[in-house]
Amino acid sequence: DQTSVDVVIPSYRPDEKFSRLVKKLQEQEYPIGTIFVINTKAGRFPKEVEQMEKVKVSHIERREFDHGATRDMGMQMSKAEIVVFMTQDAVPADEYVIGNLVKVLEEDEMTGAAYARQLAASDCNYIEKYTRKFNYPENSRIKSKEDLQEMGIKTFFCSNVCAAYKRNIYEKAGGFCKKTIFNEDMILAGHMINAGYKVAYVAEARVIHSHNYTGMQQFHRNFDMAVSQAEHPEVFEGIKSESEGIKLVKQTAAHLVKRRKIHLVPKLVYQSGCKYIGYRMGKMYKKLPDKVVKWCSMSPGYWEK
Repeated sequence: DQTSVDVVIPSYRPDEKFSRLVKKLQEQEYPIGTIFVINTKAGRFPKEVEQMEKVKVSHIERREFDHGATRDMGMQMSKAEIVVFMTQDAVPADEYVIGNLVKVLEEDEMTGAAYARQLAASDCNYIEKYTRKFNYPENSRIKSKEDLQEMGIKTFFCSNVCAAYKRNIYEKAGGFCKKTIFNEDMILAGHMINAGYKVAYVAEARVIHSHNYTGMQQFHRNFDMAVSQAEHPEVFEGIKSESEGIKLVKQTAAHLVKRRKIHLVPKLVYQSGCKYIGYRMGKMYKKLPDKVVKWCSMSPGYWEK
């Protein structure tokens, strides 16, 4: 008797990568019930996706979209025991992604969420490729409250680029935050872990997903990330997070020197500076004028509400 599994994908101006993702989901070895696509209206939606089997598309207005509430809406549309959330720009690396996530969730009743390993796309820049390896190592790991001492904020790390959740634990932990600027995945993972559940990183479940962000994009992203942390002290207060960032910068710099790519160090320093300043400003967003907050944010619309 197989555990029922559905997939939820929020989309916005989906491109051919999105069509590839849906095709790859159709080819998964583990049977998927329904693929719920919640599309934020803007331009046309690819006809071929609407016509694929198992796919159910709903359209929402731009002002209705919220990182947490929209995903929770997908969770409510589904009746499956396990729901996998993906972003439109992540493509399964093979046909075992869903099966690998499900297997880990089934092995231990206390594991509430399992997220996939993200591999860099071929067009990904060198620094980002290394960052992917740092955040998504080759070894799987199940994280619980016991790991907070050693791992700090990384204990709560979970990514809705590709993550599976057990419905019963999702509900017990309060589900995705109904209004959040960003980071709905980590906030929920934090609630799960604090409630005694576990979160699994599954290195065998692999998706191709990477970004070549500019320094400014990193700044806006980290600003929003810090805002979401500041808004959820029940999860993030007293948890060391900056040390993780510093560790990544040091390791990346050492790697660049070792690989004789010293010419990339200034770019690393610039990008890390953008991340850090964005993060510090986001942490103290309440002290900033509204205009500045909107300018710093990746989602100015969030502040209208």
